[in-house]
Amino acid sequence: MNYDNKIKEIDKLNEKIEQFRPISKDLLKQIKEYYRIGLTYSSNAIEGNILTETETKVVLEDGLTIAGKPLRDHYEATGHSEAYELVYDLAKKKTIAEKDILNIHKLFYYRIDLENAGHYRKVPVVISGTEYIPPPPSKVPALMKKFIAKLPSIRKKHHPVETAAMIHKEIVDIHPFVDGNGRTARLLMNLSLFQAGYTITIIPPVFRADYIALIKQSQTDKKDASGFINFISSMVYESTKDYYRLLKELKS
Repeated sequence: MNYDNKIKEIDKLNEKIEQFRPISKDLLKQIKEYYRIGLTYSSNAIEGNILTETETKVVLEDGLTIAGKPLRDHYEATGHSEAYELVYDLAKKKTIAEKDILNIHKLFYYRIDLENAGHYRKVPVVISGTEYIPPPPSKVPALMKKFIAKLPSIRKKHHPVETAAMIHKEIVDIHPFVDGNGRTARLLMNLSLFQAGYTITIIPPVFRADYIALIKQSQTDKKDASGFINFISSMVYESTKDYYRLLKELKS
């Protein structure tokens, strides 16, 4: 199934989800917390964080530390949770501004590196395992402004799922921050989906190898990002199915 067909299936599922609206505030709160844990765990695990999903839940809900686990992993969980909260707030509007991207990164990263949190990198970076070299730091601010300026036309031209995948790809290509680019890209992808009425999308860590390989492929052949868009469409489809299942269970 190519991504055009997957997108059609996603939209069919969204039509089914509409039958559950309006959703009560209590139920919305439960759903929000469900995705806070799932998205935080999965996005961090993709980057090598070793907290399990249960441990992530304990850190976020009980404020406890897990014996034997790095302090940085706890900071990443707490920071991602705060950035997720901002994504929820930003979803109320229909645009993404440069300051939104900087604030998402700042919330995720300030406990780890306050000096660089919410600021574009001033040093070159090398991504291990790929020949792709991100732009030099001197070009990052202009590239980010150009990206933000073209977002409205991207959204007008492409389906929201395609748009979300393209936003993700642009962030990882520019690699604007010294660290946390992947997590920022996934949060922005979800912000774009959320703003367009789609569900939070989780990329399970079991798909890490495929996910990274498709990002690399899209970077070595910039004219063809179809493999990556197809992958993201599959993840949106699976997450939408999960959301539909969750609504059926909670409303029964």
